[in-house]
Amino acid sequence: MTANLLDFDLEGLAVFCERLGERRFRATQLFRWIHQKGASQFDDMSDLAKSLREKLKAHAHVQCLPLVSQHLSADGTIKWLFDVGGGNAVETVFIPEDDRGTLCISSQAGCAVGCRFCSTGHQGFSRNLTTAEILSQLWFAEHFLRKHLKVSQRVISNVVMMGMGEPLQNYSALVPALKAMLDDHGYGLSRRRVTVSTSGVVPMMDRLSMDCPVALAVSLHAPTDALRDNLVPLNQKYPIEELLQTCIRYLAHAPRDFITFEYCMLDGVNDQPAQANALIQLIQSHARQGLRCKFNLIPFNPFPASGLLRSPQARVQAFAKQLQDAGLVTTVRKTRGDDIDAACGQLAGDVQDRTQVKVRIAQQRTIILRELNEH
Repeated sequence: MTANLLDFDLEGLAVFCERLGERRFRATQLFRWIHQKGASQFDDMSDLAKSLREKLKAHAHVQCLPLVSQHLSADGTIKWLFDVGGGNAVETVFIPEDDRGTLCISSQAGCAVGCRFCSTGHQGFSRNLTTAEILSQLWFAEHFLRKHLKVSQRVISNVVMMGMGEPLQNYSALVPALKAMLDDHGYGLSRRRVTVSTSGVVPMMDRLSMDCPVALAVSLHAPTDALRDNLVPLNQKYPIEELLQTCIRYLAHAPRDFITFEYCMLDGVNDQPAQANALIQLIQSHARQGLRCKFNLIPFNPFPASGLLRSPQARVQAFAKQLQDAGLVTTVRKTRGDDIDAACGQLAGDVQDRTQVKVRIAQQRTIILRELNEH
């Protein structure tokens, strides 16, 4: 079986080339052809020796994920669905702005965390993506967009690991992909412009700060453990205090001087003035220990299985103002691509669940209804 060269960061590709009896500088040439120029055929790599091209044909290939569908939103957002085999498909979203182009990348087929407000989590979990499957989403999007927009310069300036899956539960495949994104011989992205979003996998947050510190976004969504246990099940393993202490440690290595806390606004669940006040007290108490953060309030994108509703816009704005008046930097995320189900929390793809999440959710709902009826 030949190796997919999208599976390697530059160091990994150098090791591969050495195994072929080639000097390490050949890896840099090859890396540039693949990532900067979008080449997938070795015969197109004109400055590589013919003998090396023949070796590569025998031992390697450059293979992107098969494209299933493409959807274009009225606001310019593009969503792609990629086939990852075994009945699974993942989604990738490009969000154009005046000053940036952001690509939202998936890291797993499904997600095992099971946050209540996330459509992906309600589909369950099938498997982790490989480094090649993660990186090929960027490879495809960047070179498709250059042709589509008829430009030669880089189109994607920002990458957010906020698609399907919990990136830090696929750590071994994630880090080489991040390194390829950051490498000047690859995509040359700034560490400040590559963001990993996590629901709070504490041990891997610490490892990331050592191995490949990029911008960090943490899905908080609640000011107390009791509520967050219900919304983000991982909180039962890594509660808020432990999570915030990890954030403080991460800041010592982070490319930005703050952590972004994501907070999905759920009608009557986590959007009340008392909860905003609890959130303020929580952050202020940890600011004295070195926590620096900003809040990104996210309008919830409803889907039937969640049983949740979006907070009214007036309540979102009031919640934001309460945080801002307390000195917390707070923004409200602009919803993009919701007409093609590409907005935050809507990515679902097609997942062959191995975790029986739908059965578990149905059982949980039965228990909740029974308790309500008893009271």
